[in-house]
Amino acid sequence: MTQSKRPVILVTNDDGITAPGLHALVDAMKDLGDITVVAPDSPQSGMGHAITINNLLRVDKVDLHGNHNWYQCSGTPVDCVKLAIDKILHRKPDLCVSGINHGSNSSINVIYSGTMSAAMEGAIEGIPSAGFSMLDYALDADFSAAKIYARRIAQLILENGLPKGTLLNVNIPKMTFDEIKGVKVCRQAMAKWVEEFDERTDPTKRKYYWLTGKFINEDKGQDTDEWALANGYISVVPVQFDFTAHHAIPFLNGLDYNVK
Repeated sequence: MTQSKRPVILVTNDDGITAPGLHALVDAMKDLGDITVVAPDSPQSGMGHAITINNLLRVDKVDLHGNHNWYQCSGTPVDCVKLAIDKILHRKPDLCVSGINHGSNSSINVIYSGTMSAAMEGAIEGIPSAGFSMLDYALDADFSAAKIYARRIAQLILENGLPKGTLLNVNIPKMTFDEIKGVKVCRQAMAKWVEEFDERTDPTKRKYYWLTGKFINEDKGQDTDEWALANGYISVVPVQFDFTAHHAIPFLNGLDYNVK
């Protein structure tokens, strides 16, 4: 493959430009194409699909590992993808990968995830895209197994594409390569967070609140991402950005909307 025909791969994340997971993902992608990194200049976890509309955005080139195609952005993960396409690459890349996130983005977490929203923005632009997450929040997490599988999944996407309007949510258990049993293509588990707000008082006696909670999975199916991860598999969930509840249309069409 000649240099001119190498795929252009956009790499981003929500943990920030210095996150070890981002550097691991770049390392996994480096022999698959020409890499450009555009990532937030600080952690942006839980930002979902937020975009910056009431503040200025800055993008600065950074010199990391002697690579001249790394940029940090003052905005959100979605801002990073938008700016990468419009102002840095001046074209749509052949692949957009986001991660490797420090922590799970399985089940309902996909709604809140900046990692997955960055990948989703790529998919909205018609770019084959995937988000990668590992179930380890530690900064010194071992990404060696995650890198091997991320590379293989990216390679498969480059070779085969993805169905229109979809992207992949890939979650990797905290295991060694030898411990991982394989890959399961599955559905998103029906689970949720039950939140609580811990009420506290600051030194000036003003109240403030700290979000806590428990993750509750009541889905007993063995075809879900939560089951796969709990049983030693990497979960791959195809995600779509069309939120239409198609099954509800007949029900709603059966209602009487007459107000006269």
